[in-house]
Parts: sequence; C-alpha cells; structure tokens
Amino acid sequence: MNEIGITVKKEDDMPEWYSQVVLKSGMADYSAVKGCAVIRPLGYAIWQNIMDFFNERISLMGVENAYFPMFIPESFFHREAQHVDGFAPEVAWVEQKSDTNERIAVRPTSEAIMYDSYAKWIRSHRDLPLRINQWCNIVRWEVSDVKIFLRSREFLWQEGHCVYATEEECQKEVLDILEEYRRLVEELLAIPVIKGEKSEHERFPGAKRTYTIESFMPDGKALQAGTSHNLGQGFAKAFNITFQGTDEKDHHPWQSSWGFSTRLLGAMVMQHSDDKGLVLPPRVAPTQAVIIPITIKKKPELSEQVLTKAKELEKQLKDAGVRVKLDDREEYSPGFKYSDWELKGVPIRIEVGPRDIENNQCILAKRNDGEKSTVNLDSLSEKVKETLEQIHQELFDKAKKQIDEKTVQVKTYDELKKAMEERKIAIAHHCGDPESEDVIKAELGGVTTRCRPMGEDQADEGAVCVHTGKPAKYKVIFSKNY
Repeated sequence: MNEIGITVKKEDDMPEWYSQVVLKSGMADYSAVKGCAVIRPLGYAIWQNIMDFFNERISLMGVENAYFPMFIPESFFHREAQHVDGFAPEVAWVEQKSDTNERIAVRPTSEAIMYDSYAKWIRSHRDLPLRINQWCNIVRWEVSDVKIFLRSREFLWQEGHCVYATEEECQKEVLDILEEYRRLVEELLAIPVIKGEKSEHERFPGAKRTYTIESFMPDGKALQAGTSHNLGQGFAKAFNITFQGTDEKDHHPWQSSWGFSTRLLGAMVMQHSDDKGLVLPPRVAPTQAVIIPITIKKKPELSEQVLTKAKELEKQLKDAGVRVKLDDREEYSPGFKYSDWELKGVPIRIEVGPRDIENNQCILAKRNDGEKSTVNLDSLSEKVKETLEQIHQELFDKAKKQIDEKTVQVKTYDELKKAMEERKIAIAHHCGDPESEDVIKAELGGVTTRCRPMGEDQADEGAVCVHTGKPAKYKVIFSKNY
C-alpha cells in the first residue's frame, strides 16, 4: 500500500477499496493491538462534528452528558439474565480481580454500571424523568480481523439512558430519539435510512422493543446506523430502581437506551466515496473548501500577487462561516495538490492563478462529480455556500436512488433467494417465528431481518410468510449486513 492513490476500483473489490480509502485519506490506521484501530485527526474531526451536532439536538430534549466507569463488577451483569446472556461471548475480563475477589469486566455496554447509580439517585417521581447520555469507548472481544470503523474490538459511541415514570413517556421518547438519529444521518451525513422496529429475535438483550435506522450500502448490504430501545421495567426490577409516585406508593420506572457509534464513519465512506478516494458530505467535512494558488516560479511577482489574493479569499470565506484551508505548500505542484485533496474528500476546490486575478474570477471544482465552474470573486462566498448545499443534496439523492433501484418485493422463498444472490434489498411478509429467521440466516449465508419498516409494516390481507407459508404478521426487510 505504498502507492499514493487508490489502486482498486470500488465495484471490483469493495473491501480492499474501502480499506485503502480509510487508510490513505488519513482517517484511520491499524493499531499494534490486534483487533483495534487508531482514529487519526481527520477521522476524529469528523466524529467531533457528529458529536457537536447531536449534543446540540439532545440538549434541547433535556439530556445531560455524564461519564461512568469502564469497569463493571461481574455480579452486576447477572442481575438481568437476558442481558448477560446476550453479551457473555463478547465481554473482556480484567485479569486481576477486584478487592472483593470479584471478576471485573470492561464495558461492552453500560446498562449495568449506570443503573446501579440510578438506583441510588432515584427516590421520588420528582427525580423523573432522568435523561443522561455519555460519550465513551466500548470493548467487545469478538473480532480479530479489523474492518476499521465497521468492526473492531474497541470503538467509540454515545449511549443514552433515560428513566420515566410512565410507559407512554418512555415510548414517546424512544421514537423521538429514533427521529433524531434519522435527522443526524440524513441531514449531516447525506445517507438515507429506513426507520423500523426489530423483530423479537433481533431485539437488544433485555429490551421490550428495539427500533433501528437501517442504511444500505452500494453493495446492497445493510448497516445498522443507530438503535433506540424501550427497555420496559426489566432493568428497573433487576437493579431495584424504584420511585415513590404521586399516590405515595413505590413503583418501578420505565427505561430507554439508545446509541450510535463510529460505525457511522464507515457508512459515510462506503456510501459516498469513489475511486479517487474519500468524498465527504459538506456539513460534516472538517475542511469544506481548499484554495489552491496557481503560481509560476519563474515569475515571483505574479506568484506573490496570486498568494496575496488567495489569502484574501481565505479570509473572506472564513468570515462567511466556511471551513476553508489555503494550500500554499511550495514543494508540491498544483496537480499533486488536486489529487491530494481529492483523496482527503474536501467537497470544494478553488483554483486561482494570474489570469484568474486579471479577470476577477476563480475556478470552483466539486469533489463529488468533478464539475467545474467559473465564479466571480465578488460572489465567491455566496457561490461556495450554495454549492456546499447542492453537493449535500446530490450525495443524498444519489444514495437514495441506489437504494430504490436495489429494493424488490418478493413473495416466495425462491424469489428471496434470488434477490439475495443478486445483492438486493428484499421486502417480504413474515410470520415472526424466530426459528424461521435462524433457518433463513443459515440457508442464505447470513441474511437477516433488518426491520419492520415503520408505517409500511402491516401485512396485506391474506398474506403468508415468505418462508413458512404460515399467516404473515408483518412485512420485513431482508438483506445481508455489515
């Protein structure tokens, strides 16, 4: 991987292409620790923009950020049987035991450690609702072959954990958060998603209901972009969380949990990037525009004029709220710089040379499609901001079109098999039987029910299951997944 550019095509070898884009763009790198990865400044800056966007949204809902320990006593896991069974294979254990001679786990998720505190903090209905989120790292000891951002032993995420007096309030905010997730992924990352409810078989361990936003990559595979869970009262009972209601009686509250991870960065890369490298959606791009001065070494006076004008344009764009950089590196040619910034995914490139200055103009090039236009310098800021919004919409529309073209309705098991062989996204009726889901997964090479699409999940009258032939309960989306 010594070559500077991307050496394989996206359509020929997507896994290798993906790895090269992530590594060569400077988003991330492999770690000396097997199963882990390093997030480099570019990748972390994108993650920081995601955090900033989402923090602003959840603060409007009254959610506060906090931090809880990464170490969890083993006994905490055993308080909720379904939960411990669901995560047992993935838990990493600290070799040295605690002072009480009890094994200590590194968090695979934080319900257990957080709810022990909740039991101490909640006493009355006046303490509710309690809405807390934390940004942290998670360890799940399940992977040896790293797919950076998509699957690794350690990753970053946010996890919200809220407590309510009533089921109605809990369920409402579970769905409110799901909508916030849709908003984040579509409005910031330009990735279309489908909101839906997971089957009983695919629910989060210990949850009453699990909702998801599912994204679908260009190869037809699904990528779960975020989940929001109605935990019911199971965890409250397991951790002895009670509150005195207005009736002066003790009650168990209702709880929700919700999260997304740095997997979103992987989805963004796969969805939008191309054979030249990274393509960043403008709203999340750390650098939205780069200015490349076209200088002439043999004519230093002209070159100085170009650099002076380039610096003026940089200030003009910064004052207009555009995240812009001036690439005034003297040791590289303009052609090298074009390729370098294309590899890094910067949405807009601005070229300005001596002739451009004479004509009070510059060349504006869009990263997503390579389209170039001549722009008057007096209106550059407005044109750049307008073009950034245009790029976002074009990325979203292109991704949506890909999903629509890959989605098919199937009625028989043979049709489902054919759809999966062709890497399609299949919508079919299903009976809801967990054993049927297991058989389909085994027979079709990892195909799973992704979700029951919200608003479109009702079974048609008289419809039967695509697999068992039993009366259908609902419509579901089938596909392979990352």
